[in-house]
Amino acid sequence: MIWEHSSFLLKECLDQIVHNNLPTTSIILCFVDEVWSTLLRSVHSIFNRSPAHLIKEVILVDDFSTKEYLKENLDKYMSQFPKVHVIHLQERHGLIRARLVGATIATGDVLTFLDSHVECNVGWLEPLLERIHLKRTKVACPVIEIISDKDMSYVGVSSFLRGIFTWPMTFGWKVIPDEIIKKYNIKEMDPIRCPIMAGGLFSIDKKYFYELGTYDAGLEVWGGENMELSFKIWMCGGEIEIIPCSRVGHIFRDGNPYTFPKNRIKTVERNLARVAEVWLDEYVDVFYGHGYHHLLNTNNIEFNIGDLSKQKELRKKLQCKSFKWYLENVYPDLQTPSVRSDGLLFNVGTRKCLAVENGTFSFELCDIHKKNQHFNHSWLRLIKQTDMCIALLDMKQGLGMKPCDNKNNNLRWLHQSFIADSTLTDHILWEISQFPLCLEGNLFGKILTLNTCDPVNSQQKWQFTNYYKD
Repeated sequence: MIWEHSSFLLKECLDQIVHNNLPTTSIILCFVDEVWSTLLRSVHSIFNRSPAHLIKEVILVDDFSTKEYLKENLDKYMSQFPKVHVIHLQERHGLIRARLVGATIATGDVLTFLDSHVECNVGWLEPLLERIHLKRTKVACPVIEIISDKDMSYVGVSSFLRGIFTWPMTFGWKVIPDEIIKKYNIKEMDPIRCPIMAGGLFSIDKKYFYELGTYDAGLEVWGGENMELSFKIWMCGGEIEIIPCSRVGHIFRDGNPYTFPKNRIKTVERNLARVAEVWLDEYVDVFYGHGYHHLLNTNNIEFNIGDLSKQKELRKKLQCKSFKWYLENVYPDLQTPSVRSDGLLFNVGTRKCLAVENGTFSFELCDIHKKNQHFNHSWLRLIKQTDMCIALLDMKQGLGMKPCDNKNNNLRWLHQSFIADSTLTDHILWEISQFPLCLEGNLFGKILTLNTCDPVNSQQKWQFTNYYKD
């Protein structure tokens, strides 16, 4: 049974005029062991709520389901819809590659990807196709409303939501602040610029999708593909918009039907690391530094993100902008300094600044103009001067400078918010030591040493010129 939800539609949307010559679309739904009634609800709502001439076909990709009712029974039921094509994959592909299978046989001008547990609302399709008709590099997303997984009721949501991410690349929704709505006079039916799309429901010009290289085929199963495609779209000349006049209900489930080659967490971590290495430029340290530094461990045999050369070549070929440009122009409210702290490294006890000359440490009167006094504390917790890092050279606690290596745990130093013990936050601790060892300045010997941490020893207290918020 299909319920009418036109009451959720904005009145302005009912009066909206669209072009007569809108592009056709192929609608692709991938599923594994989907509930029968839920899958039917999705398909029926597509046909009941869409102009027939705009739908070239509906492609159902069965990603090796185990349920019997999704085999011959499904084929027989869907045979009443001439535009429905059911593809039964003979092995598990995962959501990302299953979608690519659907895309390869699609013949419509536009690809519309939907999850298999949705209900398309009245007039959902035309506004998406209209945006793409106006500009082929726009990627249009509906407002994703909520279908209760308890009683299947439909709940509308605000128009003023957009998809965002927080570090380390965690997707979320954020309400546009009232002051921004007022400042730019944003109306409820106005398209919303969206830094990151949710990834489950969107329309994209088919040729443009292939020009962008589709999804990174090296991503496995599920997870991170929305980040990859979003960065690729924005940085390579496109735009992502949420279209408030297009509304699709979605069942948000606790579990995930996909089985993962290792486990879900490791698969998603691997996918995100692939995305980070290709698209984040110097901000890749921010990703790893927010809890994923273990992925850099050279002893982590299980972790292999695969070959990235094709993805990097594609980015170069498309002449994509930098991630810094993305942060400044698409998502400026994500304040992301490329380092945790930088500037001069002042030692409280000696009242001098650490300096390095030809690999040798000394303490000098602080001078912001002297480059040999400049250091930064990276997100991966390295204390760097250009491409050299403060390091323990031998177990006699001799310190010096070594070439920086993000994979070398010996080079990591804890400072400020990285330190759990509040009495030591002004100290700099060697991370891998079994008991707390701290950097200590020595004015008379003009040397830098590593000693047992002492909360009251001022020569173990340090301050960078600049600290940046997480």
